Amino acid sequence: MAYDQIIFTPQDVDLARSPLAGRIDAETYVLGAFNPGLTRLANGNLLMMVRVAEALRQPIRDGHVHAIRWTAEGYRLDGWPLALVDTADPRKFMMRGGGWKVMALTSLSWLLPVELSPDGTAVVAVHYDRAIAPTTDYQCYGLEDARISRVDGRYYMTTCSVSPERHATTLYTSDDARDWALEGIVLDHQNKDMLIFEGKVGGKFWAQTRPLGDLYFAYPPDSEWRPGPSINLASSPDALHWKPYDKPGIRPHAATVATARMGGGTPPILTERGWLTVWHGVEPSGVVGVYRTYWSILDREDPSITVATDHAPLLEPAPALTEPLKELLYLDNVVFTTGIAEQEEFFVVASGEADLACRITHVPRSTFA
Repeated sequence: MAYDQIIFTPQDVDLARSPLAGRIDAETYVLGAFNPGLTRLANGNLLMMVRVAEALRQPIRDGHVHAIRWTAEGYRLDGWPLALVDTADPRKFMMRGGGWKVMALTSLSWLLPVELSPDGTAVVAVHYDRAIAPTTDYQCYGLEDARISRVDGRYYMTTCSVSPERHATTLYTSDDARDWALEGIVLDHQNKDMLIFEGKVGGKFWAQTRPLGDLYFAYPPDSEWRPGPSINLASSPDALHWKPYDKPGIRPHAATVATARMGGGTPPILTERGWLTVWHGVEPSGVVGVYRTYWSILDREDPSITVATDHAPLLEPAPALTEPLKELLYLDNVVFTTGIAEQEEFFVVASGEADLACRITHVPRSTFA
């Protein structure tokens, strides 16, 4: 790649300007500044909407592990006895016992707008005054992993809102990608990685979705597909009310274990060959697996049809990029691509690296020719 660098890190976040600053009686730090949504502003610059995971410096005290929760009256700290939880994954803790999985997060995430130069290689401004934090009960544990699309001159930003009520996809809209209005929940429980196409198909909004569950039915033994989480499709007349498409989208291929689990990455953009979609595949390994970035091109009239794809990863985790941040690392083997923008002879691709920092990569257009 001509350019492949870390552009924004936890060290670049000024917590004195955080939405949580002065609102909780505990010291916090930035666990990660990562998984940025990406779009182009009217002035030509790029905008990253960075997920800032703000965590308690000392979550464990007095025999309890604590989490941050938003309420209408302010932020609160909740504590669970250590004997009731499993803390193997540093991003969360799981409740022991019960008939289903229940977890809590070690951090609360909010969104920080970071303006970049047109090619994404320099930070121009950090807009703390336009940060987006929880404002309602279904966001009480934070907002995660923004994806930004521009359709007919208007910006649409999907986020994952987290609470005990539901794990849902919420939509924000804007005329300028600076002032955002919360439109509410658009996909319900456990439907992550919703990506709105940057353009309409048949006069409708289209989106990739990724429903989650604990049960998947088997394909026939000789099928080319592997059962498990996959990328589905949905359409909408207004970007608020979505109907799942009857045909499947992108599914895990039986020929490779590297994409045994998959989900959407960047909002699909229209190229000469069709809709370019960049997505993530997860190879089972360790606690969270190995995350890599892949690509496919979908038919412009029927996005359930894959025109071209490649089993070889577009991006791999890059430990050398995070070497200067090694004292902050808590995960490895993760690159999670979340944004794309066109720029002359290449695409600017934005990713979260190691759930820690924002990575910008220039990918030549010829890669997808």
